[in-house]
Amino acid sequence: MKRVLGNFTALVLAGLMFVGHGAFASDYKVGVLAKRGAAKAVQKWGSTAEYLNEKLQGDTFTIVPLDFEQVFPAIEKGEVDFFLVNSSMFVTAEVKFGASAMATMVNSRQGEALKSFGGVILAYVDRDDINSVEDIKGKNFMAVKGSSFGGWQMAYKTFLDSGINPMSDFASVQFGGKHDNVVFAVQNGEVDAGTVRTDTLERMTAEGDIDLSEFKIIDAQEHADFPFVVSTPLYPEWPFAKTQATPIKVAQQVAVALTEMKAETNAAKKAKIVGWTAPLDYSEVEELQKVLKVGAYQE
Repeated sequence: MKRVLGNFTALVLAGLMFVGHGAFASDYKVGVLAKRGAAKAVQKWGSTAEYLNEKLQGDTFTIVPLDFEQVFPAIEKGEVDFFLVNSSMFVTAEVKFGASAMATMVNSRQGEALKSFGGVILAYVDRDDINSVEDIKGKNFMAVKGSSFGGWQMAYKTFLDSGINPMSDFASVQFGGKHDNVVFAVQNGEVDAGTVRTDTLERMTAEGDIDLSEFKIIDAQEHADFPFVVSTPLYPEWPFAKTQATPIKVAQQVAVALTEMKAETNAAKKAKIVGWTAPLDYSEVEELQKVLKVGAYQE
């Protein structure tokens, strides 16, 4: 976001803008990780920007879709003021760039309000030779991206916890770029097994792209009140965060507006969420990064 005022003056005015409601309006860019493409990101989160425009009258919020490679440069260069990315990418931005979580997403899936999610390790149902993580040794494996939390890092830690190093024990580790691509690659036999975030298989089934019964869930786990197939521990959902340079006053106003969002609002319906809650504890995510030596702790 471009500002013609000096930093100090801008901070003062940003703090005063709420004294006279709507005065000293500003434009705020909200970077969103577009894990299914830019068009779908805008379609899903555009109404959230409209919601914030209405709640913080006089200010303008615009969604900026970002692919995995664009997120950190956009945050570091100040090209976005707020951002919505996966929990691991947030921790990296928090440690490296001083970002702060304002709220945590409460997902709406199968009638459940979910504040956490996990990873799914899958193979095609006819693969009688793959029934556990041990069976993936020597096989070709596909994940979403190296920086994908639910689509790689969760499964990666699960493998390590089982004494398996994918980088040396698998025939190959490939990245499909998008969650759907991984599922299709497993379905078509392009790879032997893969991993995606929870709710991907159920969503694709609901959209008519696949049939969940076509897939075998490897090392399936049970978590109380969690409705999706899952192979890993659960971690807190995506946070809505501010960059270090974003004035705390407006960030607090955004946090209040988000946590007041009702499930029946258009913004929540479009995003397929129940709403937002106070930021959860992301320390387990940071611990995962330390174990995997990824994100903020990459060697």
